Amino acid sequence: MRPELVKLFEAARVPRYTSYPTAPHFSARIGPAEHAAWLAAVPEDRPISLYLHVPFCRRLCWYCGCTTAIAPDTARPEAYAELLSAEIELVAAHLPGRVPVAHLHWGGGTPSSVGPRAFLRLVERLRRRFRIEPAAEHAIELDPRFLEPPTIEALVEAGVNRASLGVQSFDPEVQRAINRIQPADRTLAAIDVLRRAGISRINVDLLYGLPKQTVASCRATVAELLPAAPDRVAIFGYAHLPSLKKHQRLIDERQLPGAVERVAQFEAMAEALEAAGYVPIGLDHFARPEDPMARAAAEGRLRRNFQGYTTDPAETLVGLGASAISSFREGYVQNLHELAPWRAAVREGRLPTARGLALSARDRLEREAIERMMCDGAVDLAAVGARHGVAPQACITNPTRLAELERLGIVERDGTVLRVPAECRPLLRIAATIFDRYLEASPARHAVAV
Repeated sequence: MRPELVKLFEAARVPRYTSYPTAPHFSARIGPAEHAAWLAAVPEDRPISLYLHVPFCRRLCWYCGCTTAIAPDTARPEAYAELLSAEIELVAAHLPGRVPVAHLHWGGGTPSSVGPRAFLRLVERLRRRFRIEPAAEHAIELDPRFLEPPTIEALVEAGVNRASLGVQSFDPEVQRAINRIQPADRTLAAIDVLRRAGISRINVDLLYGLPKQTVASCRATVAELLPAAPDRVAIFGYAHLPSLKKHQRLIDERQLPGAVERVAQFEAMAEALEAAGYVPIGLDHFARPEDPMARAAAEGRLRRNFQGYTTDPAETLVGLGASAISSFREGYVQNLHELAPWRAAVREGRLPTARGLALSARDRLEREAIERMMCDGAVDLAAVGARHGVAPQACITNPTRLAELERLGIVERDGTVLRVPAECRPLLRIAATIFDRYLEASPARHAVAV
């Protein structure tokens, strides 16, 4: 991408658009009552998705932007799992019946930190309260450094069929700078062990923009990863937000690359993956051509939710655990962030809802336009407008910004279709802002745009 474009937007802060409107705009005006009503309105015969958040890790990674707590043993995670089981009961009691589940995702933190027995008990509780479909995708995020045989056995018994492994970088110097020592051979061995156990679908997460990271080290990381042939690779930009994530203050800001270097790192990894046969998807994902995500992208069925890019078509996503977010036809709700109030609510038999947002008709229109831009790199204003009963031009929230992006060549217009050219892919989030009327209210809460 042209350096002058990178420099133009290096100070811009925009959402990652895993939801719209984004979480900073949720408020306490939406609480447990709305949460209960929206659960009760879920269609009983339509598959939903489940997300379970386990906010524990054994060690602190200084770059982490997730809601986590450090637990060097299983005592705290096991106690958390007991309350998570109780929350499953609470939520299921508000649903109209034993609804079907087509996607089940465990995130964190490190979800396996609850231990094999507690994990299996949670899965059994889910099976009793929901109808997990035979072909459901059952995915979990794992730390390759703490993947022991009993854990793998429990994952297989639970029916897990996709594992997402955090790698970030194989460069030892970068690993020391972010407090995550993870030799490449250990990660590759974990992938091999998972596949031999029957968990064949493997995702890997990489980061760019880390302290001491270079274009050369990014290329080297991809080169070391490729022999393992993961099904999907995500390349995320490190979001340095020390005002929100205090542990990020442990990172020396002087060692962080600038915007031009960040984009060069992303492009180096993207080129290496595409040369190896991976298909570029959306902003930052790559998949083998036979992977369901590559097929969904080719057919215009790719979606984006709180877990990022997904093949999941469900309208309802039920989030469980501290800080988890649920998405309903009517809007969003988020659980209490802090563990103590979340525990108290669940123990008292209350939905642990902290805040949320009810969607307006305009929100739904803008959400669809943003999702299509983020997933397809293009938006057909006529098609979106027809689905929402407005003229094509009325879909555009910020025509001044659109005109500027067209002038810069970041967005191209072909009739009623707006498209981002391939070389401007790192600026997809910038292009999506032409539909975002909430952006100016909270730019400081978002990550840098490039």
